[in-house]
Amino acid sequence: MSESVVFCQLSRKFVDENDNTPSDAQQVVYYSLAIGHHLGVIDCLKENLVCSYEPYKAWIATLEEGSEARRKMEGVPRYGEIVIDQSHVVLLAKAFDAAKPTQTEQQQEWSQELLDMLQAIQQEPAIYLMVRRRYD
Repeated sequence: MSESVVFCQLSRKFVDENDNTPSDAQQVVYYSLAIGHHLGVIDCLKENLVCSYEPYKAWIATLEEGSEARRKMEGVPRYGEIVIDQSHVVLLAKAFDAAKPTQTEQQQEWSQELLDMLQAIQQEPAIYLMVRRRYD
C-alpha cells in the first residue's frame, strides 16, 4: 500500500435541492448560501496536486523550522488532513516562496502549483483547499 497527499480545491458549489422542498424552505437555503453558510450546500472539490507521502514530508521540511507555515503543513502527517483558506494565504505564500531556492526541481514545481492555488484563494475568498493523506 502506498501513501500520498492530495490537494483538492473547491471548484464549485451547488444547492442540494429536493423537488418536494417548499419554496419558503428553498429561500432559506439560498439565503444561507448567499451569506456563506453551508446548510444544504454541497462543495465540489477537484484534485489539483498529488504528492507521494515521503516526498511531501521532505518538501515541507524545506520550510523554516518552527515556523507557523511549517506547523500548518505538518498537520497532514499529524491529523490526516488540513484546510487551507483565506486566513492562511499570506503565511503560506511567503513561506513557500522563501523556501524555493533550497528546494529540488520537483519541490519547486509543487511550490509553484501551491502558490497558484493560493493566488486563486486570494482572488476569490470562497475558494479553499482540502489537503488529505490518502492510502492507495
